[in-house]
Amino acid sequence: MNTKTPKKQQSSIFSRFILKPLVFLCGIGVCLLLLGILAIRLTWSSLPDLKAMTEYRPRLPLYIYSADKVLLAEYGDERRNVLNLQEIPLVMRHAILAAEDDSFYTHGGVDWAGVGRAALVNLTSGAKAQGASTITMQLARNFYLSSDKKFTRKFYELLLTYKIEEKLSKDQILELYMNQIYLGHRSYGFAAAARRYFGKPLSEISIAEAAALAGIPKSPSRVNPITNLDATINRQHYVLNRMLALKFITQEQYEQAKAEKLIVQSTKKDDKEARTARHGQYVAELARQLMYTQYGDSLYGRGLKVYTTVRSDEQQAAYEAVRQGLLTYTRRKPYTGPAEQLDLPEGMENDRSKMIAFLQAMQEKHPDSDDILAVVVLSASKDKVVVMRSPDEVIELTGTSLNNAKRSLVDKVSPSRKIKRGSVIYIEKLNNQWSIINLPLVQAALIALNPQDGAIKAMIGGFDFYLGDFNRVTQAWRQPGSTFKPFVYASGLERGLTPETQISDRPFVLPAKYAGGKAWTPKNYGNSYVDSLTLRQGLYKSKNMVSIRILEAVGPDYAANFIERLGFDMKRQPPKGAYLTMALGAGNVTPLQMASAYAVFANGGYRVNPYIIDYVEDINIQEGSRATVMKANPLKAGDEKNRVIDARTAYVMNDLLRGVARSGTAASASKALGRSDIAGKTGTTNRSVDAWFAGYTPKLVAVTWLGFDQPTSLGDRETGGGAAMPIWINFMRKALKDIPVTPQGKMPEGLSKVGDNFYYKEFPAGKAIRTVGTAGVGSSSPSTGGQAKVFELNTSSDDIGNLIKTLNSSQSPSPSGPPVRF
Repeated sequence: MNTKTPKKQQSSIFSRFILKPLVFLCGIGVCLLLLGILAIRLTWSSLPDLKAMTEYRPRLPLYIYSADKVLLAEYGDERRNVLNLQEIPLVMRHAILAAEDDSFYTHGGVDWAGVGRAALVNLTSGAKAQGASTITMQLARNFYLSSDKKFTRKFYELLLTYKIEEKLSKDQILELYMNQIYLGHRSYGFAAAARRYFGKPLSEISIAEAAALAGIPKSPSRVNPITNLDATINRQHYVLNRMLALKFITQEQYEQAKAEKLIVQSTKKDDKEARTARHGQYVAELARQLMYTQYGDSLYGRGLKVYTTVRSDEQQAAYEAVRQGLLTYTRRKPYTGPAEQLDLPEGMENDRSKMIAFLQAMQEKHPDSDDILAVVVLSASKDKVVVMRSPDEVIELTGTSLNNAKRSLVDKVSPSRKIKRGSVIYIEKLNNQWSIINLPLVQAALIALNPQDGAIKAMIGGFDFYLGDFNRVTQAWRQPGSTFKPFVYASGLERGLTPETQISDRPFVLPAKYAGGKAWTPKNYGNSYVDSLTLRQGLYKSKNMVSIRILEAVGPDYAANFIERLGFDMKRQPPKGAYLTMALGAGNVTPLQMASAYAVFANGGYRVNPYIIDYVEDINIQEGSRATVMKANPLKAGDEKNRVIDARTAYVMNDLLRGVARSGTAASASKALGRSDIAGKTGTTNRSVDAWFAGYTPKLVAVTWLGFDQPTSLGDRETGGGAAMPIWINFMRKALKDIPVTPQGKMPEGLSKVGDNFYYKEFPAGKAIRTVGTAGVGSSSPSTGGQAKVFELNTSSDDIGNLIKTLNSSQSPSPSGPPVRF
């Protein structure tokens, strides 16, 4: 039997079962290819034009810097710091290539081997669980697409990837990626992430830190050093292994990087830049407010860089001085009790997870303030207090550690002051020993500026910006007390008084008909009086009676004009009917106003306006350049258009105020600093509500204030010299360290000196006022003692005002010239 298939039948089988299906499949393939080409052409035409990349303009925050370019603050929804690729260290570039795309420089945008592996995993798993995104694909998704894994979106992504590769170089793509990618905690780009997580610029990161940052893009919200350090380290080790395998690092570098402990920004307390940023918040916030007045809501996202006039080291010195002054005051006052009493069930400290949650809630409400730490009390007796900061940090306080809070550990104490289980208290370490302390209830302010142009050199507006951003330098209107007296004395000099004019120091009474219904009976500090003092002695000893009689002699109109020229708001000063109270500092001023006014003495009589922004830069990212868009043009000393008081008046006041700092109420300032060019004046208001010290050299003016936000007595024995001046001294000790002593300059023309006295040309020895408020107007004979005299405005002191008017009428116009208003 013949089993062979006929050739004709074989041909029919081949045609039917092989050739025709093959032709059909080829036809389908061609159709699919044509459809694919059509889809690509249609999709390609709908792809974005890449302007977002080629004209890259990310939303950059507002940056505030110190004068020495230390970052103080960032304001905006996104933290960024855009760098050119050459500014990104090689170790960071290698780390990201190892972590994300080691063949980046060799593939055309898509790693097809990786795509194949991912597709196989997705098919076998029945889900679209794995991708093979290259850096270019991630960049395309980041700029233009969502992150879902639909096949249509992936197709669009592939085409967009090829378009990016066609239009941009590899270096441009990598640069965009490293500046744009989100890395958690509002940080975009690796430069911002380096500062956020490690508190340092990207140029200073180690291999270990670079590997940790490179591991973040896979899951930035869940795997970053702050949110989950353990997961970050696991991912870091993977990146280090890849870097070693790709020979980006040596075996020795690998071992060192794995052994290096990551110090995260949130736990790094001694980093200079981070510390300065925390302590420069009052400066940064004021600069932000000023910029907002110019730009409004468009301010955020432009990437403007604002450079202030404040140096980081001087700002740090100011912070430390204010903090030390407030803590010193707080330590010498009675302990006021726990910050809060919480319900802490017995045995909870043995349940770690519950205790962690309890402590986190407590510390959110009662955060640490730098080195003043919030803790919860586990047990308390008169001999021992046990506190906890974390389940791993339990501290026992015994012996002298309890000295400050002993009254809160006895049985007979009010419930609000009692320390017991569940109490929230604050502790500090002094001389290597823990002690209990309150967060200061009292507040303070310090402002320092350059008297030659008004540039603010340091500013602290309170104990801790993060506990309340009220800036007492610019926003607190307080009575200046005796720090205001030098301006009254200066006005007297311009009206014919001299440092040796004898002025009555006897008690003063302003009758009810002049005082608005109730007699005004001011007193000297300590209720101490003598018959008369020279003007110089009155200032040195800060005698209230002397100041009142000088102001009375000057008269309300001239005094108001003079005070306004120095920059004070006359609406905040006593009204004309009660203007004599201004002699004792009964008006209201801000510390900033006081510093500006004292600068007039320091610079020889010129008004300068305080300013805090030196210049502002805008960034051109494409060109890698910066343009200055704002530059300060301050008023300067030496320009006669800015003169507000006579040069002779400034010279004599400098002589007098140097005397105050040498042998008067501020003598400890010169002694502590060992300088002969210190001038200044203490100030304490009625009932010791406000304590002040205003002091300066020709190069630097600083004013310190201490008091409660709600005016309350600081204590009977608290004075400006004891409470505010130590803050000033501690700041100036560092701020003046490299500034040489400046001797008092040459006397201005038209001023002569006879012994210790000074005379203006128009008020020579025969015409200058010799006595005020004593027996015999214009006489050098002081009155004898006796009963306190009631001085009314129509008696002898008013005659002095008439005498001064007569003298001025025979001379040329007032040597001060017309008021200069700004």
